[in-house]
Amino acid sequence: PERVLELCKFINSDGEKKRLSEEIRSSLLEKNGEMANQALRVLAMAYRELPNTMSSYDDPNLESNFVFVGLVGMLDPPRQEAKDAVKLCEKAHIKVIMITGDHKLTAMTVAKELGILKTELALTGEELTAKSDEEFEEIVETIRVFARVSPEHKLRIVKTLKKKGHVVAMTGDGVNDAPAVKQADIGVAMGITGTDVTKEASDMVLADDNFATIVNAVRGGRIIYDNIRKFIRFLIALNFTELLLIGSFALIGLPIPLLPVMILWLNLVTDGPPAMALSVDPPNDDVMARPPRSPKEGILHGNLVFILASTFIQLTVEVLAFWWGFGIQGSLDKARTLVFAVACFYELVVIWNCRSESRHAFRVGFFNNKALLVAVLLSVLSTL
Repeated sequence: PERVLELCKFINSDGEKKRLSEEIRSSLLEKNGEMANQALRVLAMAYRELPNTMSSYDDPNLESNFVFVGLVGMLDPPRQEAKDAVKLCEKAHIKVIMITGDHKLTAMTVAKELGILKTELALTGEELTAKSDEEFEEIVETIRVFARVSPEHKLRIVKTLKKKGHVVAMTGDGVNDAPAVKQADIGVAMGITGTDVTKEASDMVLADDNFATIVNAVRGGRIIYDNIRKFIRFLIALNFTELLLIGSFALIGLPIPLLPVMILWLNLVTDGPPAMALSVDPPNDDVMARPPRSPKEGILHGNLVFILASTFIQLTVEVLAFWWGFGIQGSLDKARTLVFAVACFYELVVIWNCRSESRHAFRVGFFNNKALLVAVLLSVLSTL
């Protein structure tokens, strides 16, 4: 409306063409603000009569002296799932920022309704242009709503957030969104309304154009990553012990404590099925209640103490079992059997504590992963 009113010189009032005074212009802008405050997307309608004799429309002054007709307000209410998704983002320490071409008041009203904006702080493209890079870097993390922005502004916002160390996901549908979508760490294009250019520039495409789908994807990604960590934590903690045990016995010159067929059994039966069952473990309750991990963080981050403690305990018990069978009982077969039994059943006990990094097995429960329960029971029975 502001741009259209700038081009208007007259107003259509009750079918009469009258000159558009500054007083009327101000009242129209005020009405535009009132409608925007009601979360309406406002368009201004205007026209200009041209003579039938015109042969060319290339005149640069053609778009001037318009007759203002009126304002049209369109309501595009946010989906309920979008509100819930924003709440979930806040819980998961993910900052949601609204970037729109709409009026500042419209954007702020919608953002408040969604729970994105809790203050009166918002920035327009014009205000953003007036700020230097240093000034914008100082405030970019506090701004949650950008209104009346151009493609250059979107690109600048993404670059500045990345410079501040944030991992940025950018959504878009139009051709003008493509540069910012391409620049973001994760570019997300709309599958229904998105242009081919934006889809090509993006890393992923939303089939349903729903913001809640992005949040569901984040949750799914966290669950998959957690289960990969559980899987690796279990296998490294237990197989590293076998390596140390056999290697140290060979170097000392003692008989090998585990025969090749026993090692094969450990890897195929007591390691394999339970470890695979961990890959489909249901999510922990806190999966969307913790901050995102650092991109520089290794996959074993925070697991070293558990791995070392588990290795030490298992190695100690296996050495004692071998000493009891071979040194006290004088039977190498009995010693190997004892070591084999300890290795098998220790793994099938420890796996329950690999399901969570913050809670022990009794708090996590034993019956919410039926695949793991069946795998452990089959491993126990077949080993016996």
